[in-house]
Amino acid sequence: MAYDPTRQQADAVDTAIESVSALSEDSRRRMFAFVRRAGHAVTRDEAAASVGISRKLAAFHLDKLVDVGLLRAYYATPAGIRKVGRRPKVYEPTDAQITVSIPDRRHELLADLLLDAVLTEGADESAAQAAVRTAGHRGRWMGEAAREETRPGRLGPERGLTVCERLLEQYGYEPVRETPTRLRLRNCPFHPLAAKAPDLVCGMNQAFLSGYLNGLQVSGVQAVLAPEPGECCVRLVPGDTDGDDRVARDR
Repeated sequence: MAYDPTRQQADAVDTAIESVSALSEDSRRRMFAFVRRAGHAVTRDEAAASVGISRKLAAFHLDKLVDVGLLRAYYATPAGIRKVGRRPKVYEPTDAQITVSIPDRRHELLADLLLDAVLTEGADESAAQAAVRTAGHRGRWMGEAAREETRPGRLGPERGLTVCERLLEQYGYEPVRETPTRLRLRNCPFHPLAAKAPDLVCGMNQAFLSGYLNGLQVSGVQAVLAPEPGECCVRLVPGDTDGDDRVARDR
């Protein structure tokens, strides 16, 4: 089955919503906090005592947290406890991180690009130039990876934008097809940071999307700056991308 980033993103959102929903119950949320702070695998008896409920009810809540991926469970004898017979079920936190943002934000991507820029900044470029360069390279790499994965063949403007929409949806851009060859992006994944440094962040955003178009080898489409209040500063519109492609190859 082909890799579907849109479906993967939707699944991740569903999982995050389920996790948040699971923590809406007070006793369950308090037990989850207790298990995270414990520093060792916790038994049902310990979890029940931490919130003052029965062992049976504690087991129900703990297993619900396992179901949504916030805890893992296994059978073990807790350290310092001598027990004859079947080992008790114990619980410990997973590495899962819950992030739910509506509309979607991608501050971790922006931070990662800026870190790469700091680590690779050349003597002949400014910090801002390094950031734009890094964003372009990352977008191009992602486009090349997507092309290798999907093998879409030749991509003209209309079909190219259809393929691009998958990434744009995955990263929270909320693309809207204004015409067969024009995409408007209703959400800025980097807001509100883009409002603090629009020249830098919007420049990185444009470079990232231009790089993706080049890596995916979409012809006849370009990413241009067209800021609108409350929307992404970039749009994908008809244009000749050959010049952009040469620039990206030369970098």
